[in-house]
Amino acid sequence: MIAGGPTRAPQAVLFACEMNAVRSPMALALFRHYFGRSLYGESAGVRKGELDPFAAAVMEEIGLDIAKHRPHTFEELEDAEGLNFDLIVTLSPPAHHRALDLTRTLAADVEYWPVPDVTNQGGSREQILDAYRSVRDILAKRIRDRFGSIARGNE
Repeated sequence: MIAGGPTRAPQAVLFACEMNAVRSPMALALFRHYFGRSLYGESAGVRKGELDPFAAAVMEEIGLDIAKHRPHTFEELEDAEGLNFDLIVTLSPPAHHRALDLTRTLAADVEYWPVPDVTNQGGSREQILDAYRSVRDILAKRIRDRFGSIARGNE
């Protein structure tokens, strides 16, 4: 990497979090919405979880359906299709550490975007949904800011 940013735009991006159940599937859905087939994206987790229904609900609010997402780990992704990514965007500390371990043998850049884990959010249903909306909106802004110069303009 050159100071100030990567030397080229990534063609394949992996979004990673701890369980591939909230942050990384949300990020992937937003990324695919903005870039369609112009860039390849995927998501994975350090451990396997279950898709969080609150994540699905707040994505549905903006017209993006992640209800069919099936969480998988880095290892499952590697076994299924390999880890051929130019960039790994990590959204949690465990994912960041795992990605850094991978880059010992994988030629990929790693960017850490700390995004809050809202899975233990307390309060009313509306307060919980607000926390998930906040994560969705943080991810949308980060994705637009980071990759906006190559967006296809369908926001």
